[in-house]
Amino acid sequence: MRVDQVIPSLASRDAIGVHTINLRDGLRRVGIDSDIFYGSFTPDVQHEGRPVTELGRAGRDRWLLYQSSIGSPVYDILAARPERKLVNYHNITPANLLREWAPDVGYEVALGRTQLARLAVQSRFAVADSAFNESELRALGYDDTAVVPLLIDMQRKSGEPDPALMAEFARHKAAPGGADLLFVGKVSPHKAPHDLVKMLAVLRRLYDPSARLHLVGSPLGETYEPALRSFVDELGLSDAVNFAGSVSGAELEAYLQSADVFVCASDHEGFCVPLAEAMGHGVPIVAYGVTAVPETVGHAGLVLPDKSPVPFASAVARVLSDAMLRQHLSAAGRARAAEFSLPDSQRRFVSLVQAAIAS
Repeated sequence: MRVDQVIPSLASRDAIGVHTINLRDGLRRVGIDSDIFYGSFTPDVQHEGRPVTELGRAGRDRWLLYQSSIGSPVYDILAARPERKLVNYHNITPANLLREWAPDVGYEVALGRTQLARLAVQSRFAVADSAFNESELRALGYDDTAVVPLLIDMQRKSGEPDPALMAEFARHKAAPGGADLLFVGKVSPHKAPHDLVKMLAVLRRLYDPSARLHLVGSPLGETYEPALRSFVDELGLSDAVNFAGSVSGAELEAYLQSADVFVCASDHEGFCVPLAEAMGHGVPIVAYGVTAVPETVGHAGLVLPDKSPVPFASAVARVLSDAMLRQHLSAAGRARAAEFSLPDSQRRFVSLVQAAIAS
């Protein structure tokens, strides 16, 4: 029996890429042959799979599991194959949240949702990484579904933190002081870092004049980040907002260890791995509670029904000023992250696949 995975793009520093490799390893561990076939790759993980054009001849005992997160020509190759199919859905951002800033990406996500709908009639079983994502599968006609968190170690430390960055944080803490707020994720309109900037402006005016916001992640497209930088400059916050870009594992560890609060104003999340990783590091969470965010955070953070700047800033200030609350959120976050245990999720996913192919 074989269960080969098909993925549009395999990347080492991408949550879905890490998840796909961990799923392959889990399948192999129980005696199910499994390889990864990708449309594109980053060079450091090229050896982990093969091009989708090398899928070869179909076999009676072979299943194909599609990792769905974006529109891709890879889907057309998959859909034309005669093998029985499984789907793993990681959510696809609605096109209306991206189209005005990145039309090409807007097209890709719209295509992805169309392809996901078409795949429903071929899918024997589908796994979503949140109940929110499962509800979307159900609405598209997927009858047999289950929920398993992403196969990622949410509590893993990326080795030692970058010493130069840790020293920089220490200098800022000493003078002028002030809280360090952190967001990790694409600098993209649907992640709404512009709303975090608005919150920061209120926080500095009413509560913490020296507070800083660190945005860790690469930009989406070529227009949104420059507009966001201009907005930051107009508010006089250019010294208070750090556009860190893509960082190394050691640098990310430094940001997580130095953060006072992890803040999230995103308008759409299918799971949000950075939230879980922040909880795993004991960083208190203050997040806007839409889509899958309340499900991911559970009772381990302050989940807000409104992300208007004043109530958002007030919630952050409360966490910063209340030591007992910070301690509670830190402990609750670590406990919540432990519920996404990689070994447990890997075993559950593999057992679901075994049951699906046995039936």
